[in-house]
Amino acid sequence: MLAALGLVICSGLAFAEVEGDAERGAAAAGVCTACHQADGSGKNVPDGESWPRLAGLDAAYIAKQLHDYQSGERSNASMMPFANMLDEQQIADVAAYYASLPATQGAGGEDADEAMLKRGKQLAERGDWSAYIVSCKSCHGPGNRGAGEVFPGIAGQHAGYIKAQLQAWKAGTRNNDTQDLMGSIARRMSDDDVQAVAAWLAGQKPVAN
Repeated sequence: MLAALGLVICSGLAFAEVEGDAERGAAAAGVCTACHQADGSGKNVPDGESWPRLAGLDAAYIAKQLHDYQSGERSNASMMPFANMLDEQQIADVAAYYASLPATQGAGGEDADEAMLKRGKQLAERGDWSAYIVSCKSCHGPGNRGAGEVFPGIAGQHAGYIKAQLQAWKAGTRNNDTQDLMGSIARRMSDDDVQAVAAWLAGQKPVAN
């Protein structure tokens, strides 16, 4: 795992040289507000495409995802056209802007029952070694609130978005991490596991990182 982390970190260094300006980023982010909202809170859409909270996420992480959309390493029909509208400086500025915003609370776990939330908490905090599932916090940091530019804060992220991304990692339609770290975990999770951890994480308090 340490080797994989090292490779992921190195892959992001090429984008770290451009310094972002949050004030400029606020203007450039105008094209993002229709989905991610003016406050960067995103939106949980039951049975539809949920838009992630960007507010408070690490700037370097946001920038990497935008670069991955531009290169095709990460694919989303809605995101790719908007990512391709941004130049290198605008990516840095937009990332700085969203990183400067206070983190907002996610939605989507309100109807989860006690058993589902208990399972979600187990997966997020301890994992399930009987199924070789590593806990979320092993990579996403204490409280799943993020670990620098490599692992985003997922506490308080919308349940619909977490669920969609885990399903994408599981299916292999998202693979923009080094050595398939997320995919190897997601493929060991049942659909019920995905639903449970997404619901539990959505209810946790987010912290800007």
